Amino acid sequence: MTESEFPPEGRPVDLYLDLLRVRMTPSDYALLLRMVEPVLEAMQEQRAGPIELDLEGADGAGVSQEIRDEASLVVAVAVTGRMDNQIVEIETEEGGSVRVVTDSGTAADPARCQEIAEFIGERHRQDEELRGIAEVSGLPTDV
Repeated sequence: MTESEFPPEGRPVDLYLDLLRVRMTPSDYALLLRMVEPVLEAMQEQRAGPIELDLEGADGAGVSQEIRDEASLVVAVAVTGRMDNQIVEIETEEGGSVRVVTDSGTAADPARCQEIAEFIGERHRQDEELRGIAEVSGLPTDV
């Protein structure tokens, strides 16, 4: 192996963040870090439970789709250790367009993307059925 074939020192997510730091404006990069740091810290500390991303404001209206996508990719690199993740937009019958993070092989495979769309559609149908059961039973439906 030549020196360039050896994996870089550290975690792949650190390398990905370094690449983003060079590519993004300082303010966008700072916003991205605020969004992903709680997730990365929880993963590092192996904490379980829900983690909220800071989307700058109650509804996150100030965060561009590009920054949201990059935040998703940062988390994907941290989880998978792979840097070939991509965002694909998949059309579903029930939910319309959905953005999904997946590996490059799956992103390039229309049949696999269709399987994902079908899974998302089935999950949506199940959620709606359970929401209806909860509503009829007098249970909260916003969980």
